[in-house]
Amino acid sequence: MSSKVEPTWLGGVRPCKIADALSVVGDRWSLLVIREIGEGVHRFNDIRTNTGAPRQVLATRLRKLENQRVIERRRYSDHPPRDEYVLTDAGRALRPVLRSLREWGEQYTS
Repeated sequence: MSSKVEPTWLGGVRPCKIADALSVVGDRWSLLVIREIGEGVHRFNDIRTNTGAPRQVLATRLRKLENQRVIERRRYSDHPPRDEYVLTDAGRALRPVLRSLREWGEQYTS
């Protein structure tokens, strides 16, 4: 049986939507932030407590996820100004991915 798939991509780096997705959500903190917001944890300090993320790392990830339209920031108090975070359609679409990662982790990690 012969395969018609080339073993290497001759046009440089092989285009890959998995790599594109990982550039948006492919680090520990981003996935944990998405998990928390998806579970109903919407405020910075609560997300920080539940993930263990350092303050600056969390702030950076929230900005990145907002810029990538995975989450949305909403003002819940004007005095003092306070925001909360919710998943966008793109963020909600990651729920099955997180569920699969959790199931994999339950089966293959100790």
